[in-house]
Order: sequence, then C-alpha cells, then structure tokens
Amino acid sequence: MLTGTFLSVMDVTVVNVAMPRMMTAFGQDLLSITWVSTAYSIAEIIMITMTAFWSTLFGRKRLFLLSMMIFIVGSALAGTSQTFGQMVFYRVIQGFGGGALIPASQAITRERFPPAEQGMAMALFSMGVMLAPTLGPVLGGWLIDHWGWRWIFYINVPVAIIGIAMVSLFVHDPHYLKRGFARIDWSGIALLTVGLTTLQLVLERGQSFGWFASNWIIAGAIVAALTIVGLVIRELTSDEPIIDFRLFRNLRLSVGSGLGAVIGFALFGSTFLLPQMTQEVLGYPAFRAGLVLFPRAASMFIIMPVVGRLYNVVSPRILIGFGVTLLAISFWQLGDLTVAVKFSGFIAPLIETGIGIGCSMVLLSTISLSSLPMAEMTAAAGLYTLIRRVSGNISYAVLATLVERRTTFHRVSLIGLASHNSALSVSTLNHRARMAAYTDCYTLLAWLFVLVLPLTLLLPKKGVPTEPQSVSE
Repeated sequence: MLTGTFLSVMDVTVVNVAMPRMMTAFGQDLLSITWVSTAYSIAEIIMITMTAFWSTLFGRKRLFLLSMMIFIVGSALAGTSQTFGQMVFYRVIQGFGGGALIPASQAITRERFPPAEQGMAMALFSMGVMLAPTLGPVLGGWLIDHWGWRWIFYINVPVAIIGIAMVSLFVHDPHYLKRGFARIDWSGIALLTVGLTTLQLVLERGQSFGWFASNWIIAGAIVAALTIVGLVIRELTSDEPIIDFRLFRNLRLSVGSGLGAVIGFALFGSTFLLPQMTQEVLGYPAFRAGLVLFPRAASMFIIMPVVGRLYNVVSPRILIGFGVTLLAISFWQLGDLTVAVKFSGFIAPLIETGIGIGCSMVLLSTISLSSLPMAEMTAAAGLYTLIRRVSGNISYAVLATLVERRTTFHRVSLIGLASHNSALSVSTLNHRARMAAYTDCYTLLAWLFVLVLPLTLLLPKKGVPTEPQSVSE
C-alpha cells in the first residue's frame, strides 16, 4: 500500500524544486509553469473524491491496480515531454492515476488489522503519507542536480511496478464491499468535476490575477461556490451518492478531519515555503534547499512507530494535544528566523515539527476511521483525504498571497530605515523584507494551532474502541 501512497503524495511536492529548470526547458514564465502542478492537483482531487464510486463500480483491488498503471504511464510520458502542452496533459494523466491510491490504500490498511494493532498499522501507513511531501524536495533536488529534471518522473516507474506486483499477490477485496449501482449519479459527477476544477483554478491562479480584482477570479469563485453547494445538496438527497457527506455525522470523522485539515494546511504550506525561502532569500541550491526539510522527515520517521505503540496505552487526547502544542511552538520559532540564519538554525524547530506531526497525524487518521463500519471505510477514507488535500491547496494560495503582500508591507517599512542608514543596499532591503514576509507566515501557522487546540477535547479518551459503533455515533 505504501508504494502507491508514497508516490502519489510525493509527486505533489517533488516538482516544486524542478520548476526553474522546466521554465528554461519549455520557455515559460513562472505563472505558466505552475500549470505543471495545477494540472496534477485538479485531476488528483477529482479522483480522490470519487474513489468510493469507482471502487464500487470496478472493485477496489482492480481500481488500485488500474490507478497504478495509469500513474506509470503518466510518469513515463511526463519525463519524455518535449513541449509544455504535452507536459500539462501528461500530468493530468498522472493525477488521475495517483488520486485513488491514497484513500484506497488507507482503507485497505485500516481493514487488514484488528483494533489493537491499528495504531501501529496506521503509523506505518502515515510514514508514507507524511514523509512523502518532506522527502519529495530532497529526492527531487538530488535527481535534478545529478540527473536532470526528467528523472523526478522516471523514478516513479520501477517503484510503481513493484507495488503492482505486491498488490496483485497479497491484496484481495473483502466480501462486504458493495459492487455496482442501481443508477449512476451523473449530475453529481458533473457538479463534482466543475466544482473542484473551478475551486482549484481559483486557488492556483488567484494571486497571479490579483484575486477579486479580476473578473475571471470572481466568476470562477461564484461558479465554484454554487456548484459545490449544489453538490452537497444533491449528494445528501441521493440514495447512491458519489460522495457520502452523511458520514460526517460521525463525530470522530468530523473532528479528525477538521484537525487533519489544519495540520495538512501547515504541513503542505511549510513544505512549499521552506524550499522557496531558502533558495530565494538564502541562495541555497535545489538539493540543499530540500535537505533543510530532512530533520523534520527524520524525526517523523522515528516518532511514528513510537506513537503507534502508545496508541493503546496513552489517551489520544493527550498525544494529539501534545503534538498540536509542539507544532505551535516550532512554528513560532520559525517565525523568529532572520536572513542571518545558518543551516543549523533550522534543525531544532524542524525536529519539533516532525515530532508534532508524528504525534497528531498518525492518531488522527486512526481515530477518524475507528468507529465506522467496514463497508463504509473507503468512502470515509476518501472524505478524510479530500479534506486534508484541499486544505493543502488552500495553504498554497493563502501563504503565497501573504508572502507577496507582506513583502510589500515590510519593504515600505524598511525604506524609512534605509533613509537613516546609507549602508543598506536595495538588495539587502529586499532580502530582509522577503524574509520577514516568510516568517510572518510561520507565526500565523503557530497561532492557527493555538486556536484549534481546544478541538482535541472532543476526541475519545481511549484509542481502541471497546465495541462496534454506528455511523451516527
């Protein structure tokens, strides 16, 4: 399961460090080259949302294998791209392949273990989900510096082939999974596709077009809002919905998804900010910029199995509350960085970040699905993944906008300082303003964790359910 999950999540972030090389290769500006990421994200999110539908239609194992094959084809084609149009089209194929892998693999992993072992099982699963966006820039930077940007796509092929072989041998669909529909909800599919596509386009393009100063962004936001509201109404009244929003009546799923959204916002947002900041402000090469995130990955790798063991011993409220508190502290420390920071200055706060994510995300994914019937596991895993993934996309849009606007704010403030100190050059002022903008974002994330900390009180006191629970509990 981890082969598909790791590759799908990693491909969201691995292209970030390759974009400067792609701009040169395809002769595109920064605004255009981001379509390489946008195309993948749109296709991936649509497939994440429809995982339960396709699983019911084809069977979950067949869906997983088919998704892996499509992902291989998209990866290989993306590496051979000769034009920008080809690259965008091949990334759409890759996204359609990668989207279903995350919720399907989470549901399969969750089902295969008894309650007493689910903490450790989901800890191992979460290692793939959480480490992938961190290791993506590191691996991508090394491949780009030594082999070229095309290898960030080629490297997926052998790993995916191994995954296909293992899934074929060891994974089987359980008897209780529903197969087939009495009637396909075509209107739900249409609303889903239009709503998520326009939402993603608004989030990806908003900053470039000045947000609501642009008529295109206003129109896109209206279309996204209307279609998503229409989708929710349609699916709540459908007998066989594409997305079963009624599962959010389950308190554990709704609270876990909310906390997961906040942590996903910070995880994907900081994974976007740190490589950009270190390359743009501190002048790091691609590999060194990715390497900055390694302490976070290492601490996550170490702490996740420990948390899996503690799941049956220590209250999830305590562990997740500790993780959220540590995340608030670590991002506050990142908010105190200056342009004089050395590489070693990132180590302590990022180790703390990794421990905080390890303590919270592992248990949230386990708790969120712990009281649901097995037959609804795939649909619930799709909802949980969708919320976390959309929050990550929102973080890109919000934080990118904040960086630009806070840069302008700090630049204006520093001009007054420069008038009294002729030794400060324009370049120095710009670097200080940019660094201050990035640290403002880290401080914002710290306060966000402080605000959601009370939600941990709604989590169960015990991790292992003592008896089966209904959907509405």
